[in-house]
Amino acid sequence: MLRYASAWLGGLSLSVLSSTASAEWTINMTKGVTEVSHSVFNLHMTIFWICVAIGVIVFGVMFWSMFMHRKSRGAVPAKFHENLSVEILWTVVPLIILIGMAVPATKTLIDIYDADESDVDVLVTGYQWRWQYSYLGEDVNFFSNMATSRDEISNAAEKGPNYLLEVDEPLVIPIGQKVRFLITSADVIHSWWVPALAVKKDAIPGFINEAWTRVEEPGIYRGQCTELCGREHAFMPVVVEAKTQEDYAIWLAEKKELAAREAELKDKDWTLEELMERGERVYASACASCHQPNGEGVPPMFPALKGSDMVLNDVAGHISIVVNGSPGTAMPAFGRQLSEVDLAAVITYERNAWENNTGEMVSPLDILEFNEGQ
Repeated sequence: MLRYASAWLGGLSLSVLSSTASAEWTINMTKGVTEVSHSVFNLHMTIFWICVAIGVIVFGVMFWSMFMHRKSRGAVPAKFHENLSVEILWTVVPLIILIGMAVPATKTLIDIYDADESDVDVLVTGYQWRWQYSYLGEDVNFFSNMATSRDEISNAAEKGPNYLLEVDEPLVIPIGQKVRFLITSADVIHSWWVPALAVKKDAIPGFINEAWTRVEEPGIYRGQCTELCGREHAFMPVVVEAKTQEDYAIWLAEKKELAAREAELKDKDWTLEELMERGERVYASACASCHQPNGEGVPPMFPALKGSDMVLNDVAGHISIVVNGSPGTAMPAFGRQLSEVDLAAVITYERNAWENNTGEMVSPLDILEFNEGQ
């Protein structure tokens, strides 16, 4: 029997050691990198130790009473009714404990909801299944898409260190400044969560929720959507990059310059090859999750684009469904999400990829004319 117990304990120890070696884990919440996250962590630990003290006292008294007043010692149950002292005691003591918990909790909650006097304001909009970041007053606006490859997801390639937690464009904020997040959604309920910043807010269509942070050290902080928002819910990461104020100013200037260049691209004379190259990138980030990288879709919910009658023969209908979406289906309106250039590029790509080969090109001017005619 002893031999089997030793073998069992040895196997348990080995499994614990191997799991510790293969992955870093903890049973406690993260302390975070902001003043608010530290306050939340300290509040959590304060309440935890109060609960531990209550448990030790209650179970200590209970087990002492059971041991000292057991029947084998000849204990006789006491008979009493309506003991005023006991009733006052078990009313006053819990009240004092609750006040001791409420005071630090209220202070922390006040800090969490105080989003006034911010230095930077960012509108965060959730889409199925990516985030849009708009820097208010700066004319900077972009989408953040998951960058993990489909090969990694389908186990056709080795998974990277930030599997499902990497994006093509992170949200960039300056350190040492108060950043206010205005969080909403364009379709269904999402939830924007970055544990290191102690920020978690639901993104609800038609509502704007506020949150804020102030990061003191440069770094990259990762999170996810934590509201079940549809088929690609697990592929909607959040990445926040905190830069020094000097580096942030350089980044902001570069984004403004890029936005100005993008606006000029509407008037460029595009070739089919140029639109195909850009359209392939847009399709991979915005369309492939539903219609699949090979264009074959997942019928009937996500129709195939390869060999589709609309794609092959109906240019106007193709433009309309990409720009305006399809009510009552999972097809969103990309007219609110993509620029005229990206819309033209992805439509051109769909009409010529996967052996569709229509040879037809949709230009940004075609998209502008379509929008003006609506």
